[in-house]
Amino acid sequence: MTARGLWPDGLYGVTPDWDDLARLEEAVRAAARGGMRALQWRHKTCPENNKHRFASRLRDVCAELGVVFIINDHWRLALDCQADGVHLGRDDEHPQVVRDQVGDGLIIGTSCYGDLARATSMLALDVDYIAFGAMFASGTKPHAPGAPLSVLTQAQALVRASKPSVCVVAIGGITAENAGAVVAAGAQSLAVVGGLFLADDIEL
Repeated sequence: MTARGLWPDGLYGVTPDWDDLARLEEAVRAAARGGMRALQWRHKTCPENNKHRFASRLRDVCAELGVVFIINDHWRLALDCQADGVHLGRDDEHPQVVRDQVGDGLIIGTSCYGDLARATSMLALDVDYIAFGAMFASGTKPHAPGAPLSVLTQAQALVRASKPSVCVVAIGGITAENAGAVVAAGAQSLAVVGGLFLADDIEL
């Protein structure tokens, strides 16, 4: 399990809603060969009786590949499957409630959208990364409100002033063509769904 406070910079894959576990595993392996440093398993429509099987298998694959493994939304499942961490959105359990329950047992990342006030409140808690987006139009979340690149620059200033160990993550419509601008604006980690897993060649 990855030590807390050492969230990796670089490519952070987020899975599409695939029900074919073998296909997903193959794609994760290809992404890791291409440089993916962390993976979030996000499957909003996964049947309840399949969640543990999917999460456990991907945990094993990521452990083999040296990739940090995060589960979206479900912190109890993350604990049960010995994942490295959990990603929490606005409508999930509050990060402080989760931290009080898990101690240092999980990395906790949280969505801040384009909201610097929320980012400030999250930095006052014991989270490991704060995520912003959608940076660009996203096929995964077509109705997600946009966040300007400038929010990443402002977030970096907040992090440097209050908690330098926290990583700034960007998500939403990120591709090979626009990733440079996102990094230049202040993102250390790029969370990518379609631009990675729906690419013609995932490894590239």
